[in-house]
Amino acid sequence: MLRWFKRKNKKETEEQQEIQIEAEEEREEESSGESEATLDDQTEDESPEVESELTEETLEEDVLEPEEAPEQDVEPVGEDYSNGYEELTERRASGTGFFSRLRERLQKTREKFTDRIDRLVLGKKEIDEDLLDELEEILITSDLGVKTTEMLLRGVADKVKRKELSDPSKLREQIRQEILSVLSVDAPPLDYRADRPFVVMIVGVNGVGKTTTIGKLAGRLKRENLHPTLVAGDTFRAAAVEQLTIWGERVGAPVIKQKSGSDPSAVVYDAIDAGLARDADVILIDTAGRMHTKVNLMEELKKIHRVITKKMPAAPHEVFLVLDASTGQNALSQARLFKEGIGLTGLILTKLDGTAKGGIVAAICDELKVPVRYIGIGEGIDDLRPFDPVEFTNALF
Repeated sequence: MLRWFKRKNKKETEEQQEIQIEAEEEREEESSGESEATLDDQTEDESPEVESELTEETLEEDVLEPEEAPEQDVEPVGEDYSNGYEELTERRASGTGFFSRLRERLQKTREKFTDRIDRLVLGKKEIDEDLLDELEEILITSDLGVKTTEMLLRGVADKVKRKELSDPSKLREQIRQEILSVLSVDAPPLDYRADRPFVVMIVGVNGVGKTTTIGKLAGRLKRENLHPTLVAGDTFRAAAVEQLTIWGERVGAPVIKQKSGSDPSAVVYDAIDAGLARDADVILIDTAGRMHTKVNLMEELKKIHRVITKKMPAAPHEVFLVLDASTGQNALSQARLFKEGIGLTGLILTKLDGTAKGGIVAAICDELKVPVRYIGIGEGIDDLRPFDPVEFTNALF
C-alpha cells in the first residue's frame, strides 16, 4: 500500500506540473483571441465533477437546507406503456440478448478495470511483488475500495504462497472468482407474492433516480401480472408528486397522493388503507431524500417505517436503497448511513451504463452484506433488471 501511495503522489505531482503548463498556454491563447463567450455558452459549460465524502453531518446539513429549485429529473411522458410490455421488450431486445446489452453498457467499467488487468499480465512470466503492487493500484482506482482490494489481494497472495497460482495469465480468472463470491450475498429470494399487499419502502437521496426507478419497477411488476400501487411519500421535493403521477399514468398503476408539503406518514397511512381496500398486490412507497424542515431525514424515515408496521405488522416487507453508481465511493457512504439509520434489505444501483465506477457494486456488497436486487443499465422502461451476480461478473470480465 505504501509504495502505491508514493507512486501515486509522484504521478500526481507530475500531472499537476503538466496542468499548470497547459493552463498558462491556454491563458496566452485566450488573451490573444478576440471572441467572447456568450451567456448561453457560459450556462452550457460543464463543471468538473467533484466527489465529496458523504458523512452523517453533511447529510443532515443537506436535509436542513431548503431546495432552491425543483429537481430537474422529470422525464417527458413519451410513449404510453400501459399495454404491450412483452412486445416492447421483444422489440428493444431484438437482435441482441440482455447479456450482450449488459456487457455493452458496462464497457466503461470494463475498460477501467478488466482491460487494465489484461494489459498488466501481458507478457509477464511470474506473479511477483511488483505485479501485485500494480494490481492493487488497478483495484483501488476502479472503486473497489481499500477494504475490498485488501481482501481480494489476500486471496491471491495466499494461493501464490501455496503455489496454487503462479501463472499471471490465470490472475484474471482468480480475480473474477473472488468478485463473484463477494457479489453473491446470501439472501432469500425476492417474492412479491409472499404477502398481500407486499409493501416496499424505497429510500435514497435526491438525484439518484429514485422516483424513476419506482416507475420502472412498477412497469416490471405489471409485466409479471401483478397490480402495483404507487405512493407519493416524497411530499417535500418540488415536482416529486407530479413526476410519480406521470409514471403511474405511463405504466397504468394507481398513485396515492396528497398535496405537496403534506405529512409523508399520513400519506403512507392512507395508502396502506387504500391498498388493502383495492386488493393491491404490491405497494411501492416513494420517500424523501431531503427535508425542507428541521427534521432529520432518518427520523422521518423511521416514522414512516413505524406507521407502516402499525398498519401491517409484517411490513414493510422490503426496504430498498437506490444508489447512483456513478458517484463511486460516495454511494458506499450513503449505503452505510441508511443501513445504520433504518436498516436495508436490498439495493438498487442506477446509471451503471454511463460510468466507469461499476466496481463500487463489489465494494458495497463486501462491506454491507446487503444484496443488490436490481441494476439500471439505461433510460428505457425495461432497462431496470434483476441483478444476477454470475451474469454481471461474466459481463464485466
